[in-house]
Amino acid sequence: MSDAVTLRIAQSFTDIPAARWNVLSGASKAFPGGVYNPFLSHAYLSALEESGSATAKTGWLGQHLLLEGGDGQLRGGLVCYLKSHSQGEYVFDHGWADAFERAGGRYYPKLQSSIPFTPATGPRLLSAPDENTNAVQDALAAGLKELARRHDVSSAHVTFAPEAEIPALERAGFLHRTDQQFHFTNEGYGSHADFLETLASRKRKALKKERRAALENGISIDWLTGSDLTESIWDEFFAFYMDTGGRKWGRPYLTRAFYSLIGERMADDILLVMARRNGRYIAGAINFIGGDALYGRHWGCIEDHPFLHFEVCYHQAIDFAIAKGLKRVEAGAQGEHKLARGYMPVTTHSAHFITHPGLARAVGDYLQRERRDVEETGEFLAEHGPFRKGERQDD
Repeated sequence: MSDAVTLRIAQSFTDIPAARWNVLSGASKAFPGGVYNPFLSHAYLSALEESGSATAKTGWLGQHLLLEGGDGQLRGGLVCYLKSHSQGEYVFDHGWADAFERAGGRYYPKLQSSIPFTPATGPRLLSAPDENTNAVQDALAAGLKELARRHDVSSAHVTFAPEAEIPALERAGFLHRTDQQFHFTNEGYGSHADFLETLASRKRKALKKERRAALENGISIDWLTGSDLTESIWDEFFAFYMDTGGRKWGRPYLTRAFYSLIGERMADDILLVMARRNGRYIAGAINFIGGDALYGRHWGCIEDHPFLHFEVCYHQAIDFAIAKGLKRVEAGAQGEHKLARGYMPVTTHSAHFITHPGLARAVGDYLQRERRDVEETGEFLAEHGPFRKGERQDD
C-alpha cells in the first residue's frame, strides 16, 4: 500500500462514486477476483439510505471510512454507522448496554460496521484488488478504533465479518465473538431428489411429507426475478412484510421505497418466492442472489398454512440453489429448526472494541466462555443433523 494515504469519512453513499465503490467491494463486473456479495453493492447500500430505512433519523448515521491514495483513488473502505440503539443488527449486545448503563456509563451512541438489517457474512475491511490486503485491513481497523475515540463513544463493532479479517481486528485491540447460523451446502446435487437421498430415511420421509402438506389447499409456488418484479408485486410483498414484521418486531425496518429502489437497481440479483392460492399471492420470501450463494432474508404472509413458512423460505431456496448451481444457501439468523431441513451449523464472527477498560475486561471474559459454548453447541448439532452417517455435510 502506498504511504500517501488518508482516511476520510462519508456520511452517505451518495458521496461515494458507485463505480469506485463497486470495484472495491467486488460488486463490479470488471472486478477480476472475489465473489459477488449483493449486500456490499452500492445499489443495495444506497437504497437503504435513500429509502429512509437506514438514516440518522432511524438511528443509522453514516460514518463510512474511505482509505484514499494521494491520487484520489479508493484503496480501502468500511461500511460504518453511528448508532443510537442496537436494533437491526442480529449480534446482540443489549446485555452489555444494560450492565454498563446500570453502572453509570453511557453505551449509546456506538459505532457499528455492518450491513443494516442484514445478518449475512461478507467482507468488512475492503481492499482494492491491487493493494496489500493486510496493510489496508490494518489501516481500516486502526481507523475505526480512532474514530471511536474521536466520537467519544463506548464501543465500535464489526459484525458478520469473515474469519480471515478477525486477526487484523484483534491486532487493533478488538475482542473476538462467535455465533451460529445454519447454511445449506450444495454438494453438486442434480436435483432436490438427489439431496434427499443423502438424508437418513426417517428424515427424508418427514421432509417429503412436509412439502406435500405445505402445498395442500390449492397452493402453488412462483419464482419471480428480474422483470417479474413489478411495482404491483412489490405492493403485495410489502403487505406480507408489514403484517408479519409488525407482529414479530413491532415496527418493520424497511420502507416501501426500499423495495422499489432495489427492484429498479438490482432486480436480477433478487428472487421472490411467492405462494399463490385462489388466484392471489398469500405469502412470500425475499432472497438475494450472490456470486456463489443465495441469501434468504425475510418473509411474510397474510394467510397461515401448516409448513408454508418452511416451504417458501427453506425448501424452495434449496431448489433454486441446486437449479442455478449455487454453492450454498444462507438462511439468515438463528433457527435450530433449519437443521432438520438440511441446513447445518456454521460459525459466524464479529469483533468489538470497548473503550472503557472495566467493561472491556468484563466483555472479554464473557466472550471466552461464549466462544466455547458456541463451539460445543455447533459440534453437538452437527452430530444430530439429518444426513446419513458418513454423508453429512461438512462446513
